[in-house]
Amino acid sequence: MASGPVAIEVGNPSGEVRPEDAFDIAAVHTWLAARVPELAGQTLPTVSQFGGGASNLTYALAYPNLQLVLRRPPVGTKAAGAHDMSREYEIQRLLRPHFPAVPEVLAHCPAEGSPLGGEFYVMVRAEGTILRADLPPGMTVEPADAARLGLGMFDLLADLHSVDVESAGLSGFYRGPGYVERQVSGWSRRYRNALTDDAPGGEDVMTWLSAHQPSDSGECLIHGDWRFDNMVLAPVDLTVRAVLDWELATVGDPLMDLGASLAYWVQADDDEVFRLFRRQPSNIPGMPSREEIVDNYLARTGRTLDSWRFYEVYGLFRLAVIAQQIWYRYANGQTTNPAFAQFGPAVHYLLDRCAGLTRTD
Repeated sequence: MASGPVAIEVGNPSGEVRPEDAFDIAAVHTWLAARVPELAGQTLPTVSQFGGGASNLTYALAYPNLQLVLRRPPVGTKAAGAHDMSREYEIQRLLRPHFPAVPEVLAHCPAEGSPLGGEFYVMVRAEGTILRADLPPGMTVEPADAARLGLGMFDLLADLHSVDVESAGLSGFYRGPGYVERQVSGWSRRYRNALTDDAPGGEDVMTWLSAHQPSDSGECLIHGDWRFDNMVLAPVDLTVRAVLDWELATVGDPLMDLGASLAYWVQADDDEVFRLFRRQPSNIPGMPSREEIVDNYLARTGRTLDSWRFYEVYGLFRLAVIAQQIWYRYANGQTTNPAFAQFGPAVHYLLDRCAGLTRTD
């Protein structure tokens, strides 16, 4: 087994497993030890849970001589096609030789016969820094370094988009032309399926997206959730050591991937409410603006663009749908994670922001 990334979190370590998310440690160890030779004869691991993330559940498995990470779907009702562990595992396995900043996956367990009662996979854990909303205590980043860090993050996204899908064996994840249309109709359907009594209808935004969608700009391996809190950085120079959370990865339109990512990029000059959404230090002095990131990405990739408006609205609407899906689970008692209590009001704000952008000349 090679030394592979993923992720000891500096400033946000794993903690006690929530009772609703607990599992039989001995049973998982028995299954895993039969597939990972390094675990033969080792005692049961110490298990803790990462509090970050709002989709799949992630745990740290600490053995005396090996640090691992286990990922599994959440309990309760899930959106059709979501939380596919085998797919997430396989994309990382195939991509890693062509894009080194991918975790080393070790083993996948299907739902049938699983010691967890559902599928999961396990990967290697390695040291690094994961940036959250604010820099870790004691860390300072000079403006010039912040500019390099922010633009470098999206240079790496451009590198991902340059991977030859066919030679990497990833062609099976391509569903053919029409990615933009599938995303618009798919996220609209997911929103309608996750509606709660307190949610806004959102039909005006969905109608605008349907009417203004461009043709596909390309077919690339895209990540789908490109943020600093899904990246492990080298502690000294803050270069990206590993990219996490490949749940939404597929072969699709690279500009849609960029639009989805920039929905999370909150700037220092954004309005007060949107600044509450910030989950990464994109506001520190020197960090590039969304406009600068788009311009830099287009220059690096040689792509052209008539208007960014559609991709911006799409990214924010997609984020609203994700929030509404999580709010649905929380409102229906399928999760008790207190971090989800504000997701309902967040959906209202995001759809209002989308509607405002659609009315901008």
